[in-house]
Amino acid sequence: MTGSDGVPRPMNACILFLPQLQGRAVRTVEGISGPDGSLHPVQDAMIRKHGAQCGFCTPGFITTMAAAHANGETDFDTALAGNLCRCTGYAPIIRAAEMAADTPVPQWMQENILSKVHASSEGIFCPKSADDLAQWYERNPQATLVAGGTDVGLWVTKHMRSPTPIAFLGQVPDLRHIEDHGDHLRIGAAATITELMQAIEPISTSFYKMLARYGSPQVRNAATIGGNIANGSPIGDGPPALIAMGATLILRQGSERRRMPLEDFFIAYQKQDRLPSEFLEAIELPKKQPYLRCYKLSKRFDQDISAVCGCLNISIKGGIITHARIAFGGMAGTPKRAQTAEAALIGQLWNSETFTKAQEAMSKDFTPLSDMRASASYRVQAAENMLMRYYHDIEHEPVDIRGIRA
Repeated sequence: MTGSDGVPRPMNACILFLPQLQGRAVRTVEGISGPDGSLHPVQDAMIRKHGAQCGFCTPGFITTMAAAHANGETDFDTALAGNLCRCTGYAPIIRAAEMAADTPVPQWMQENILSKVHASSEGIFCPKSADDLAQWYERNPQATLVAGGTDVGLWVTKHMRSPTPIAFLGQVPDLRHIEDHGDHLRIGAAATITELMQAIEPISTSFYKMLARYGSPQVRNAATIGGNIANGSPIGDGPPALIAMGATLILRQGSERRRMPLEDFFIAYQKQDRLPSEFLEAIELPKKQPYLRCYKLSKRFDQDISAVCGCLNISIKGGIITHARIAFGGMAGTPKRAQTAEAALIGQLWNSETFTKAQEAMSKDFTPLSDMRASASYRVQAAENMLMRYYHDIEHEPVDIRGIRA
């Protein structure tokens, strides 16, 4: 799908609502070949390299590869991470993508027709500005707000729910702006994870790398940071990092706005400090983050829900720890700071003994649950290990198992 910026991006059609297509050019697998039947270079390469998968998976691979080809992407492991089928293996598909990489983009792929969707049916609202949304939401406080739809789409496809009234935020540009204000960023709540990654990379490589494991390219192109926060999931990967960075939320109700530290937004499981008809408008984020580190623990490296997500941000002056913000996901009913561990660190010498004592203090911060992803005891031990990992990480010792060789 191509947006107003002209950049083709792969999306998951199965969880897209019709109003989300407004103003975008949509190309399905049927439109990858030329009008005269000419094969796209990736289609030709898939045939030559015997890269086809089953009838369900092959169309997804073709469209994803065509988008990567149009954008000049050559990191195919990342581009194709959203196509999870393993029935015949990736090797011939990767070889096909490499074969097609140097061929020109066909002319027909450069011809985009922006769609015009009539979506003004009862119970559906497509605001054009945050002011429009604020006024409508005051009249419809029970409504569902949809930005990327990566969560709400599953309500419909898996739980057969019909969430009306509903407002689609894809045509609200002021909710997607990311503004540089010198010492901080102002991130519109409807900025996608892909857009957030571009803004975060110069600030924190660690956070950027964790966001690269957030879903797949198809999900990151739709999912928004505001949705990741506002749905209040205890295992959302965005909030722990943003809490550790000292993020502030800007909430809006009508013409009124209020600000709060992100960690104060989460009250209990699936309960947030949000008034009726109040919505998350933006996030303010301090830019200076030299000591932020984010660690995501999951059974698969790509596209998996975190068992534990730990984000640590500690300042040192003269060998003494002066400041600490440590936040975890997957350790409580909400994303939560490890305040006892923080207190055990502040004012102490920067050494491994201090971190060992902080590990012991962390048991007072969390009483996690056991579920299909991890047991409670495993989560506690993993969180404690992340604390020590941070120490070694800042000391420039190797801590990433993928980079360690015997």
